[in-house]
Amino acid sequence: MNDPHGAHDPYVRVRGARVHNLRGVDVDIPRDALVVFTGVSGSGKSSLAFGTVYAEAQRRYFESVAPYARRLIHQVGAPKVEDITGLPPAVALEQRRSAPTSRSSVGTVTTLSNSLRMLFSRAGTYPEGAARLDSDAFSPNTAAGACPECHGLGRVHRVTEESLVPDPSLSIREGAIAAWPGAWQGKNLRDILAALGHDVDRPWRELPPADREWILFTDEQPVVTVHPVRDAERIQRPYQGTYMSAKRYVLHTFADSKSAALRARAERHLVSGPCPVCDGRRLRPEALAVTFAGRDIAALAALPLSGLAEVLRPAATDDGDRDGVAATLAKDLVARIEVLTELGLGYLGMDRATPTLSAGELQRLRLATQLRSGLFGVVYVLDEPSAGLHPADSAALLTVLDRLKAAGNSLFVVEHHMDVVRRADWIVDVGPQAGEHGGRVLHSGPVAGLADVAESATRRFVFPEAAPPAPRAPRTPSGVLRLRGVTRHNLRDLDAEFPLGVFTAVTGVSGSGKSTLVSQVLAEVVGAYVGASPDEEDGEPGEPGEHGPAAAAAEGLAAIDRLVRVDQRPIGRTPRSNLATYTGLFDAVRKVFAATDEARARGYTVGRFSFNVVAGRCEVCQGEGFVAVELLFLPGTYAPCTACRGARYNPETLEITYRGATIADVLDMTVDAAVGFLADVPAALRGLRTLQDVGLGYLRLGQPATELSGGEAQRIKLATELQRTHRGHTLYLLDEPTTGLHPADTELLLRQLHGLVDAGNTVVVVEHDMAVAAGADHVVDLGPGGGAEGGRIIAAGTPGDVAGAAGSVTAPYLAEALRQGG
Repeated sequence: MNDPHGAHDPYVRVRGARVHNLRGVDVDIPRDALVVFTGVSGSGKSSLAFGTVYAEAQRRYFESVAPYARRLIHQVGAPKVEDITGLPPAVALEQRRSAPTSRSSVGTVTTLSNSLRMLFSRAGTYPEGAARLDSDAFSPNTAAGACPECHGLGRVHRVTEESLVPDPSLSIREGAIAAWPGAWQGKNLRDILAALGHDVDRPWRELPPADREWILFTDEQPVVTVHPVRDAERIQRPYQGTYMSAKRYVLHTFADSKSAALRARAERHLVSGPCPVCDGRRLRPEALAVTFAGRDIAALAALPLSGLAEVLRPAATDDGDRDGVAATLAKDLVARIEVLTELGLGYLGMDRATPTLSAGELQRLRLATQLRSGLFGVVYVLDEPSAGLHPADSAALLTVLDRLKAAGNSLFVVEHHMDVVRRADWIVDVGPQAGEHGGRVLHSGPVAGLADVAESATRRFVFPEAAPPAPRAPRTPSGVLRLRGVTRHNLRDLDAEFPLGVFTAVTGVSGSGKSTLVSQVLAEVVGAYVGASPDEEDGEPGEPGEHGPAAAAAEGLAAIDRLVRVDQRPIGRTPRSNLATYTGLFDAVRKVFAATDEARARGYTVGRFSFNVVAGRCEVCQGEGFVAVELLFLPGTYAPCTACRGARYNPETLEITYRGATIADVLDMTVDAAVGFLADVPAALRGLRTLQDVGLGYLRLGQPATELSGGEAQRIKLATELQRTHRGHTLYLLDEPTTGLHPADTELLLRQLHGLVDAGNTVVVVEHDMAVAAGADHVVDLGPGGGAEGGRIIAAGTPGDVAGAAGSVTAPYLAEALRQGG
């Protein structure tokens, strides 16, 4: 056996790891191997792979760079581990979603855009007499390159008479100008118009065109004396009123309002379209005048990556290139694009915005970038690289992982996909359950050895033993929702049907159009009918009208009373937002503390026990429990507050206890522990039970939103929805709900979703997990490929019907899942 402390020890040896729920873990992990970390959600596998191994590698690197960085990293804190030996430098590729921004794209994430801009700057064809431009002039994200009209966004938001006045038969007094604010401010603007001499009682369409133009679009802001109509109950004095046109009000509200509700309301009156100056191409005219291979840079960036490679390939092999610049840059671009194509991402264009990508697509983009980096002797720590991948794409992923390993690197992968697990050289299984019931390494060794570990929740999925159960008969639909003429992204004049009262799975390879059809088109059409936009429900207004008309017609909407879209967007962006506040549990907890004898004696109300209120919170961290730590040249992070040590409250508030626990202690409890502690508080118990039902019993009540995965955020939203009293028929839309879930957790989640259907509702999920599709009542399969090769419905019907469909990439994998019992 190798000397554990020898220079050539082939293992990373971890001793005494106590990060989060790890219980003094000792484990040896081989280098130069594909090592998979498995276990149910919350078991501690990410705490071991990321929180311990990667965090320690990062700490050691920071320690080597500068004393100033060392001081800050010490404040952040090292992982709780006694010792780690044999640890090389590490690179982490986490499963995280980028913050929505119109300026981040496939090109910027992969840095392909840098090379393409350099190609145009150094080897582009310039108009005669034009000066050579720097590469920055070809970027819409710089002042040198951005179109001055749209500031490099490619779209402009404007208002029209139709968007501001939807019903011209009404008079101004009757509310013709729907874009105006309600209550007093709207009445004020109406009274100012009357004072200016406009007829506010005449139907809008009968007003002179010049008057209508001025009322809606003027930039003037005249000040007049308003004599309001007297109310019998109060005296109203004349006042000086300032007029603001409907256009000015809408644009000002959308751009500057801090209220998500007001911004969403203003958004409804905006029309978005391509910038008239750059025609949506985002750049200045002088940059767009430069071409390469006969096309400007915007045209090349709009091509699918596979198509871009074909355009660049002749230049990459041009031996007649005088200085070799074009050939060198084109060859590098083609080589990097080939890696992306190998990972099944050839359908993406460089100008595709990152908010429209799935988390799995984003991680594979980063993975391809690392593959070209040429690093050697590095530990890559990956968080579910198979997330968002159709089973047909998994083989390509495994090939790329093998190439990284063959280049002399180690791969430590947190993974739930059993096909990846079976291909591993080594498996570290953590459990047996989540939270305080997990945190132990049950098996560390070759995959075959897991078969002997009886308490492993992973074992039965890697080595199926029992005969598959008989498939459940599909439910009978109560109706059907039809979309006609859907056109968006790669969907072209598509007709789609979704049966009501059943569980529908929408399948297809990555980029086939699943999320576009369900999360965008279906959500918007139904949302518009029931009167709630999906974006507005989450308090995040979207880009107004950014996609244009989605469906020419929809039938069957009358059967739907309510829309609930449960996505993986974060429940908050700072540590101030947490599980307890989002679900409403915290309100019940605060009432319990405010009702104690000591709180009453001191005059403490419910508000005192909020960490957002000055009276109760710690003033050093403003009730966040964390303080932001800026690392200058490194990404910022959060560190526990030194005053309250993360408790979030001031000492006086923490003197109030309930059953011997402070409110900070309750926030630190897991959901499982809180069920027992708050068993006699019905308002809290109902929510806690629901969180357990979706497999989140291991989370702490005060767990900051910044620590939650997309899958956890989605299940928290679902649990919050399940607590509500339902009336009428609800349509639930979920985009890859099993992402980040161990198969055992998937079973729990599906039990809840099928329960919603049994209660008379409709559930539609976009899904790559064939076990989920096999257990559905109806399957809609899109394809046959991604991007321009997709966007068509290849098959639709029961799982058995789709499993036998010719031309479906999904069919053989769905057939196999049906043979295994779903």
